[in-house]
Amino acid sequence: MLDLHTLLEGSLRQIGYEMVDLEISGRGKLIRLFIDKPGGVNIDDCALVSEQVSNLLAVEHDVDYDRLEVSSPGLDRVLKKPADFARFAGSKVTLKLRIPVEGRKNFSGRLLGFEQDMVRVETEAGVQDFALGNIDKARLNPEF
Repeated sequence: MLDLHTLLEGSLRQIGYEMVDLEISGRGKLIRLFIDKPGGVNIDDCALVSEQVSNLLAVEHDVDYDRLEVSSPGLDRVLKKPADFARFAGSKVTLKLRIPVEGRKNFSGRLLGFEQDMVRVETEAGVQDFALGNIDKARLNPEF
């Protein structure tokens, strides 16, 4: 079976984009793709990636879908990969955990980095380490 995530991630990397997230819903009929690149993403980038991905899926891999959406991850972008947590060290984040730590599932604070499968965050309670595998959702919390 085709691993769509790996296929798209490799293809986007070749044309200079990072795949931030991939959502597939509606029994595979909607593909939602979030992309980024140094300096940010604009509408022309989304149009270019949409055309590239449409051609890739239709011609080379015959993937059946009804709609493809391509957009930037936004200011409150999701953090998933170890490289995301390292790249955005110093930024404010919110975390939702799978298994509670100290009776809580939700934390926010300043991201300090990533080491040995642990995400380090300075919270109101002090510096805390969270196992990457226990993080259900992590997002930047933009400061204005």
